[in-house]
Amino acid sequence: MAELTHIIDSEVFLAFSTYATIVVLKMMLMSPMTAYFRFTRKCFANMEDTGMAKTPEDKKRMLRVDPDVERVRRCHQNDLENIIPFVVIGLLYTLTGPDLSTALLHFRVFVGSRLFHTVAYILPLPQPSRAVTFLIGLVTTSSMASRVLMTALYL
Repeated sequence: MAELTHIIDSEVFLAFSTYATIVVLKMMLMSPMTAYFRFTRKCFANMEDTGMAKTPEDKKRMLRVDPDVERVRRCHQNDLENIIPFVVIGLLYTLTGPDLSTALLHFRVFVGSRLFHTVAYILPLPQPSRAVTFLIGLVTTSSMASRVLMTALYL
């Protein structure tokens, strides 16, 4: 148990905790951003969300799909598909005892790629900007996963 305490007190774990918190908070902010787009576009998915409408016709008009709302929702979905694996694999990666500079490179590259991915998705920037940022994050997480697997195979 003393070894686990040592890992939790390590600079690598502290760095991971910091960068994981940044991307999780970024992912959490996508929900209020979706709500903002829904309210400013008056575009809702559920009838009960149209309470601000005055007439039944207005309520029906609010039940629609808006391209801006869908763009934010897809960006949020992409975050869920990439940040959750990063957090799980990153935690396992910190347990392998990586060098601090290598770990920082992984964490910073991933966080940067996710921040740029969101900017490229929301604005929207022309492709391949979004695809490149997605791939950078995927390769980074895959690199950490391979370290975890290699460490486990050599135990």
